[in-house]
Amino acid sequence: MLQGMIRNPMASPDVLGVTGGASSAAVCFLSYFAGTVSIRFLPVAAMLGAAIVTVALYSLAWKRGVTPLRLVLVGVGLSAILSGITTMMVLFNPRNEADQAYVWLTGSVYGANWENVLTILPWTVILLPLAFAYARHIDIVQLGDETATGSGSRVQFNRFLLLCVSVGLAGSAVSVAGGLSFVGLIAPHMARKLMGPSFGKMFPVSVLLGAIVVVLADLAGRMLFQPLDVPAGVFTAGVGAPFFIYLLYSKRNSI
Repeated sequence: MLQGMIRNPMASPDVLGVTGGASSAAVCFLSYFAGTVSIRFLPVAAMLGAAIVTVALYSLAWKRGVTPLRLVLVGVGLSAILSGITTMMVLFNPRNEADQAYVWLTGSVYGANWENVLTILPWTVILLPLAFAYARHIDIVQLGDETATGSGSRVQFNRFLLLCVSVGLAGSAVSVAGGLSFVGLIAPHMARKLMGPSFGKMFPVSVLLGAIVVVLADLAGRMLFQPLDVPAGVFTAGVGAPFFIYLLYSKRNSI
């Protein structure tokens, strides 16, 4: 959704700061509220952090509308700021639970249970069909804002709505699995190679491939370094970071 809405193949929740906002809020919860507030509210804190960052992102990028380039530039800046804030919270954690915070920031599905599934189920059931319903608008905006507006699409409204849908889906995932890096970057490119650029065809394949990437990363973390369990996020970052550099290199003449 983000890549189509922003018309940038390097867009993802990591790049725009959505994952960083959710992770920062989760680390803040673990550092300062874990002993006094039930751990069940951790997903709520993560999603609230993602929502706050999104409001800041849209507000800072707004100037007679929001352009894709401004969204990306502001998102990269917010990601850097949030990374610094999160590191400071881990270093000055009064509860001395840095290990738990680092595992959360890296991302892991170790110990996942059906309660986690029920946590993200309402968001998935509501927001995935909404994303499908707006598939045509995402395809139209690929032609450019002016062309999309001329065809009758409410570009700014649709962009804001789809950004909110993306935040809801990404925030709910981060709330139970932590900051798994680059899954939202890799899976859409794999799906685009298989299904073509049409969002309606690409989206369900992207969802499935994202799940497969996480499962394979978790399997590698459990099997390759026994008896240690390595968080799945280590492997998604290990694959995703070189892929991101490759994208930057391949698009160097157009950015």
